[in-house]
Amino acid sequence: MSMLPSTIAIDGTAASGKTTLALALARRLGYLYFDTGMMYRAVTYAALQRRISLDDEQAVGRVAAEIRIDVKPPTVPDSRPATVCVDGVDVTWELRGAEIDANVSIVSAYPRVREEMTRQQRRIAERGQVVMVGRDIGTVVLPEADLKVYLDASVEARAHRRWQEFQKNGRDNSYEEVLRLMRERDRIDSQRAVAPMRPADDAIVIDTTERSAEEVFEEVMRLVEERRGVG
Repeated sequence: MSMLPSTIAIDGTAASGKTTLALALARRLGYLYFDTGMMYRAVTYAALQRRISLDDEQAVGRVAAEIRIDVKPPTVPDSRPATVCVDGVDVTWELRGAEIDANVSIVSAYPRVREEMTRQQRRIAERGQVVMVGRDIGTVVLPEADLKVYLDASVEARAHRRWQEFQKNGRDNSYEEVLRLMRERDRIDSQRAVAPMRPADDAIVIDTTERSAEEVFEEVMRLVEERRGVG
């Protein structure tokens, strides 16, 4: 009996369309949508709650080792794509705060944090039927994923998308500021010592600069069908 790929890894740069694609795939396939970035946000949140300096790498690493994070299908009908719990407490919306936005790149660059989060991400992925989105899924977290996709786009296009999101949400960041932060995020993600952002050797790389979300989704769905029964 042929089977659809059970583990799908979606990697790529910030604002390249990973979340939109992963959500659409998870809904079409009936899989768990798993944004691994939420785990790094959860560590940032927990460290801030404990009033730990985010510059204290050892202390932040201990937080990552102590907390248990779980990601599961939405438990509340409030438009959330998934529910994220830290030590059994639902913190889904708390992880979207501006303070976490500003600090998650620092936390996610720490080697012990990445080690601990990789361990927890694999634990959740073992359930199967998951679309996992992040920056090192295909290279580090799930190197044996059934299908790997890497999205990218020009930094200007990505900054414009993020700026438009901010405008819709009432945030007054200028495009220039968003572009500067996007470039800095790219630098941190691509130059970190552990699990730098890059496509896996066997990933399908898609440039989304001039492609609609619908076009990208249809292309990846074709890949899903092509991989039916493979692996």
